Amino acid sequence: MMKARLTGLTAAFALSAGAGYAMDDVTLQLKWVTQGQFAGYYVALENGYYEEEGLNVTIRPGGPDIAPPQVIAGGGADVIVEWMPAALAAREQGLPLVNIAQPFVRSGMMLTCLAESGVTGPEDFPGRTLGVWFFGNEYPFLSWMSTLGIPTEGGDDGVEVLRQGFNVDPLLQRQADCISTMTYNEYWQVIDAGISEDQLITFKYEDQGVATLEDGLYVLEDRLEDPEFVDRMARFVRASMRGWEWSAENPEEAAMIVLDNDETGAQTEEHQIRMVSEVGLLTEGSNGVLDIEAYERTVATLLGGGSDPVISAAPEGAWTHAVTDAAFD
Repeated sequence: MMKARLTGLTAAFALSAGAGYAMDDVTLQLKWVTQGQFAGYYVALENGYYEEEGLNVTIRPGGPDIAPPQVIAGGGADVIVEWMPAALAAREQGLPLVNIAQPFVRSGMMLTCLAESGVTGPEDFPGRTLGVWFFGNEYPFLSWMSTLGIPTEGGDDGVEVLRQGFNVDPLLQRQADCISTMTYNEYWQVIDAGISEDQLITFKYEDQGVATLEDGLYVLEDRLEDPEFVDRMARFVRASMRGWEWSAENPEEAAMIVLDNDETGAQTEEHQIRMVSEVGLLTEGSNGVLDIEAYERTVATLLGGGSDPVISAAPEGAWTHAVTDAAFD
């Protein structure tokens, strides 16, 4: 259904673009560096889907020192890729981010532990050292620990939180019993480092009932008052979802497109093909429309943080279907 809908609509825009209409600029800020996590956007760019929609899209890679909410607040992007916990926390702190589309419908986040540590279940976490990403990525973890009633300040009844860099070194060097990993990235870095799957215990946030929505598309609220901007974002989302669909159907080719856009040359072919394939499991069945039940589960998880929840009240106006309605209706 979506494929047919997309094909007809984009054909019309292709004719318009070919007739000499001015291209509209869109700058997308990614959450992290160029990799298979963002394959759909690079595919849409390289396959001409954005151009067919009359868009001139610039994709800005992220990195350890780049916070997408700060970039969009400073006018450096029209739309950003962000995890919902970080977006809602930023909204509560005064930055009016609004979710306009949700390509990722499942969470890829998990804790990966060495079996030799003796951790077999969450009940074994107290007294352990757990690696946690920060810069907004800590919110799902903190909410999970609050749900379990486990303090994060150390001690026999709590966990020692190790501020984990964006690598797997703490596990390899036995500095932590468990570390944060994604199903499509760091977990496989551990495997590639020589640790076999039977030497690991994993806890997927999805399986623990505390999964929160990850890579969504966010804009600033006041820009949605402009019908032309809404139309531009509708065309951007429509083309992006074409990119995600193509990426899932052609993971090897999509990985090559990602590698062609990686100016650092730090990514490997094998890892990117695997990453694109794993990410396809997280976007499978998505048409980009935010599932309100999934949104409400995310909010409930973030509010369920005991005395120190990630957000203090259910947000209002944090999402809209206006863009996806315009894109696909």
